[in-house]
Amino acid sequence: MKKYVLGFNEIDDSKLTAVGGKGLNLGELSRIEWVQVPDGFCITTEAYKKIIGDNKEFSDLLDQLRQIRVDDRGEISVVSGKLRSLIEKAEIPLAIETEIVRYLSEFGEEQAYAVRSSATAEDLPLASFAGQQDSFLNIRGQEEILRHVRKCWASLFTDRAVIYRIQNGFDHHNVYLSVVIQRMIFPQASGILFTADPVTSNRKIVSIDASFGLGEALVSGLVSADNFKVRNGTIVEKTISAKKLAIHALEEGGIEEKEIEWDQQNQQTLTDSEILQLEQVGRKIEAYFSCPQDIEWCLSEGTFYIVQSRPITTLFPIPERSDGLNRVYLSFGHLQMMTDAIRPLGLSFLEYITEPFPFHKAGGRLFLEVTYDLASSYGRRILLSAIGSHDSLMKNAIQSLMRRKDFMHALPRGKRVFSFGAGGLFWTLPMQVINLYRKNDPSVLQDLIALNEASLTDLQKRMAELSGDELFTFIKEDIKKLIELLYDPRGLGAIVVGALAWEWINKKIESWLGEKNVADTLSQSVPNNVTSEMGFALMELSDIVRPYSEVIEVLQHTNDETFFEDMAKLEDGHRLIDAFRGYLEKYGMRCTGEIDITRTRWREEPAALIPMILSLIKNVEPYSSKIKFEQGRREADQKEQELLKRLEQLPGGKRKAKKTKKMISVLRNYVGYREYPKYAFIRRFDIYKQALMREAALLVQKGVIREKEDIYYLSFDELRETVRTNHLDDRMILERKAVYEVYEKLAPPRVMTSEGEVILGEYHSGHIPQGALAGIPVSSGIIEGRARVMLKMEDIDLADGDILVTTFTDPSWTPLFVSVKGLVTEVGGQMTHGSVIAREYGLPAVVGVENATKLIKDGQRIRVNGTEGYIELL
Repeated sequence: MKKYVLGFNEIDDSKLTAVGGKGLNLGELSRIEWVQVPDGFCITTEAYKKIIGDNKEFSDLLDQLRQIRVDDRGEISVVSGKLRSLIEKAEIPLAIETEIVRYLSEFGEEQAYAVRSSATAEDLPLASFAGQQDSFLNIRGQEEILRHVRKCWASLFTDRAVIYRIQNGFDHHNVYLSVVIQRMIFPQASGILFTADPVTSNRKIVSIDASFGLGEALVSGLVSADNFKVRNGTIVEKTISAKKLAIHALEEGGIEEKEIEWDQQNQQTLTDSEILQLEQVGRKIEAYFSCPQDIEWCLSEGTFYIVQSRPITTLFPIPERSDGLNRVYLSFGHLQMMTDAIRPLGLSFLEYITEPFPFHKAGGRLFLEVTYDLASSYGRRILLSAIGSHDSLMKNAIQSLMRRKDFMHALPRGKRVFSFGAGGLFWTLPMQVINLYRKNDPSVLQDLIALNEASLTDLQKRMAELSGDELFTFIKEDIKKLIELLYDPRGLGAIVVGALAWEWINKKIESWLGEKNVADTLSQSVPNNVTSEMGFALMELSDIVRPYSEVIEVLQHTNDETFFEDMAKLEDGHRLIDAFRGYLEKYGMRCTGEIDITRTRWREEPAALIPMILSLIKNVEPYSSKIKFEQGRREADQKEQELLKRLEQLPGGKRKAKKTKKMISVLRNYVGYREYPKYAFIRRFDIYKQALMREAALLVQKGVIREKEDIYYLSFDELRETVRTNHLDDRMILERKAVYEVYEKLAPPRVMTSEGEVILGEYHSGHIPQGALAGIPVSSGIIEGRARVMLKMEDIDLADGDILVTTFTDPSWTPLFVSVKGLVTEVGGQMTHGSVIAREYGLPAVVGVENATKLIKDGQRIRVNGTEGYIELL
C-alpha cells in the first residue's frame, strides 16, 4: 500500500525517493542523540504523483519544457507558470487529505507550522539544489496548511528551479516533490553553521552566521549577520555586524519585518558559551553524516533546534591522510597545464610515471605533497625556484603560507622532493647543466631524440603481438622505460640550461640596456621545437586543402565515422587522404588534456582538426608556414646583432657582448627541446591506449562492459583483473561516472593544506593600471583586439586580429596560435607550454590571469600587455 505521509521517526536512508533530500536529512537528524529537531512529518512524493499522474495537460507541458533551451528564459517562464497554476488549482484526494489531517491532529492542529519543499534532487551528497523550491513559515489552520502544500508542489516549477535543473542535467519528468510539515519554532536568534569554513574551505574551522529573529532575514540578504569562527573549542574570530532588521512571526500567522532597537543593533547575537555549544552540535552532526555540513539552526528559550542539514557540495576533496599532521599540497594540473578532472584509468598511468614522488589523489586530480620541503629553509628556496617559472600564483601562495609562523613551525620533517643530494631529485642534474652549457652542442639533443624514436618504434612492434595478462605485464615494465626517458638527466639538463639562459638574458639586458624581455624575440623559430613544428605542419596541410572549395564544403559537414570515406569521393581525394594520414601519423596522438590517457586523440577523432584547418584557411595567408618561420629567425638574428652592437658601446662592452653572444647561442640551441619529452611520452601513452582499447573491444563482445570507454572508469589494475576474470559489476562504472561528473565541475586549488584550506596567491599590482587584470608577462608586445573566450577547441570561431582567452593551453592548442594575435590564459608560467610557443610565434601573451574566462566577455575588445603583464578591458 502506498504511503502518503511519513513521520520523521519513520524515515530512514531508503526513503529518499519518497521524502526527498530535505525530508530524508530531517529523519536522519531526528535520530542523533542530543540534537533537537522540531517535530514534524513528510507528505511523500506518492501524493505529488497522485496529483499529477493522470493529468494530460500537465504531461504535455512537461514535454514542452524538456525542449526549451536554458537561455530561452521567456518561454521557460510561460510554460512554468502554466504548470504552477495547474497544481495550485488541483484537488487533494480525500485519502491524502485524511492522512495529513491525522498527523496534524497528533502534533496539534492549533500549532503553527513551517511548510517546506523537499525535492528528490535536493540536499544530496553530490548536488545541493538548495533554495530552488519554496518554503512557507508560521502557517496556521488545516485549510491554510493544505493550500500551502499545493503551493510547495507548484514551486517545483518556479523559473529558478526549472533553469537550475536544465543547467545540471536533471530531467523534469524524474524530479518529484515531498512536503515537510514541521512545528514552528519562534526563535530569538537563528542562522547557518558551516562545519568547514566557506571562505577558506578549512575543515577544522566551524563558521557560524547568526542574526536576531527568524533565519529568513539572513538567507534573503536583508541583514548582515554576525560571524563567529571556532576551532577545536576556541573562538578564533568574531565579526559583529549592525543588524537593523529582524523577521518575526505574527500571532495570526505569517511573518513580518521589524526594525531592531538602536541599542541592540550592534549587540552580539550569541554569547560565547552558546557559540561553543553550537560548535559541538555541528561537529556531532558532521560526524553522523561523515562529511562537512551546511546546517540551519535556531535558538529558542536556551535550546538550539536544527531545522536542516545538508552536505557542502562546493568543497574540493582533500587527499586522504590519517596521521593528523599538517600537510601542504600543490596542484599537478596547474604545473602541467591541465586542470580538468581525470578519469581513474588516466590517474593510474599518471601515478605510475610520478611514482618517485609523493603524489596524492583528490577530486579526480593529482597533488604533489611538499610538506617536508617547506619545513626546511634549504628546501623552501629550491621549491620556490622550481615552481616560480611554472606558476607565479602558486609561488605567491606558498610565500603567503610561509609568513604564518605557527603553521610553519608545526610542519613535520622528512625526505624532501626538491633535493639535489644523493637519493633526492636528480642529483646528477647540476653536473649535466654545467657540462651542457660549457659544450653548447645541440647534437646531444639529436642523440636523445633518436634514442626516444628508436624506443617508440620498437615498442609499437612488440605491443602489436601482445594481449591479455601478457600485455598488462609488458605495459607495467615499459613504464619503467618511460620514466627513465622522462627523467634522463641530459634531457632535463637541456631544458634547465635553456631556461637559465632565457632568464640570464632578460635580467642582464634589462640591467645593462633598460630593455625588458628581449629573450622573447631571441627565442623565435628555434630548432627542435616539435610543438611549433606541428603548428607549421597543420598550416601546410591547410594549404593542400585550400584550393579545393568542394573539400572545404565536405569538411564542414563530415564526422569522424565518414571522414576519410567522404574525402575519397572527391577529385584528388586520395592525395588529401594521404596528407591527412601523414599528419595524423606524426601528431595524431595529441588532443586537449592529453596527459589523461582516456582523452580522445586526433587519430580517433580526425574531425577535431577541421575547425583549426578552416580557421587557418580563413585567417592565414597561403603558403606562409616557411615564411613565418624564416621571419621569426630573421627577427631573432637582427635582435641579436642590435643588442651586441649596443652592448659594445658600454663600459666593459666587449666582455658583456661576448658573454651575451654565448648565452644567446645556448638559448637557441637548447630552449626548443623543452617540448620534445612530453611529445614522446604522449606518443608512448597512445601506443598503450591502442592496445588497451583492443582489450576493451573484446570485453564488449563478451558482454562484460557496455561500451569500450567504460574501461576509463577502472584503474589499470582493476582493468587487468576484469580482463583476467571477464567479470565486472556494472554498478561500479555507473557510480564512478556520476562521481566524475561532479569532479568535472570543481576547480582545483593551486595550493591546499591537509585541513582543506585553500591558500591563495596574489600579484603585486603597483605597475598595473586601475581596472586592469594582472597576470604574468611571458611574451613581449602590446596588442589590441577582440577577445575570443574559448573553453574548448571545438568552439573555434576566430577572425583575423582575435585574441585567444582560455583556461589553459597544451600542445594541441598550438595550431590556433598562428590564427590569433595574442594569448591570455588563467593557468601558466614563464616556461610552460603556451608561453614558450607564444614567444616562438611572436605573440604578446599574459598567463596566470585569475578567472580570465569569467572577467573577460567573449567579443569584448581588450589590450594585452605582454611586456608588463596585464590586460585592459576597453
